Amino acid sequence: MTPFEYDFLRRLLKTQSGLVLSDEKQYLVESRLLPVARGAGLGSLSELVAAIQKPAGKQLSDSVVEAMTTNESFFFRDKTPFDHFKEVMIPDLLSARAGRRRVRIWCAAASSGQEPYSLAISLKEMGAKVAGWSIDILGTDLSNEILEKARNGIYSQFEVQRGLPIQMLVKFFAQKGELWQINPDIRAMIKWRKFNLLDSFSTIGEQDIVFCRNVLIYFDQQTKIDILHKIARLMPSDGYLVLGAAETVVGLTDAFQPVPGRRGLYQPKAAAAAKPSGPRLAAVGGLTSR
Repeated sequence: MTPFEYDFLRRLLKTQSGLVLSDEKQYLVESRLLPVARGAGLGSLSELVAAIQKPAGKQLSDSVVEAMTTNESFFFRDKTPFDHFKEVMIPDLLSARAGRRRVRIWCAAASSGQEPYSLAISLKEMGAKVAGWSIDILGTDLSNEILEKARNGIYSQFEVQRGLPIQMLVKFFAQKGELWQINPDIRAMIKWRKFNLLDSFSTIGEQDIVFCRNVLIYFDQQTKIDILHKIARLMPSDGYLVLGAAETVVGLTDAFQPVPGRRGLYQPKAAAAAKPSGPRLAAVGGLTSR
């Protein structure tokens, strides 16, 4: 692949997905896109670039974007955000939403579904504490292929072993030969949609909790700022934003500020400033998922 062809792919990915690739990432592009080229009956990445530039190249272009934006995911990844979910976010929202008894959660860049399913399992594990509420979980991603995997909820032995306690595997999954499928009641708790974070957020609707982890790191600074501002406009004043361990709002926006003592957890600025620091003692109220 020539420097010109690599620059073309970089521009394509930046325009269509926001993904920013450095000069040193050519090896990654080659490893991920050679299977796309072969699948289209093309012998090289040079032929792939040429085919994309033809009038009928839109489908190939989409395949390139999907191949490059599919990121690794696993159950209960990093653990800390899920502790915050059980100890801070849900208890607070149970109290604050007692009148309408509804909570809305959005997992942006949900990949193959492990993050939304981890949240759904966490809610199921709350048992009687969560009776009588509606919880809407929306999982979105740019890739149709990865969303189909998420909808099916079928994972390999390797995938379920990464982060998922054996007790939860036995309780919430059914074995299908060498694979494992998450139970229908858990799958039914989540709605899946294809969505590009560069697009307008007007179709997403208000969200009480937004998980946007390990995706901002791939964008340039202005794209990060734009996405954070769009998220802020979706959230009520007492909502929660969850970012990845290597991500922050600091230096990007004053719409959010960190929740004291809770790494990776943010709230709209006024609400976060009013929150006491330190762990919560117990959940309040109850909630039922659907």
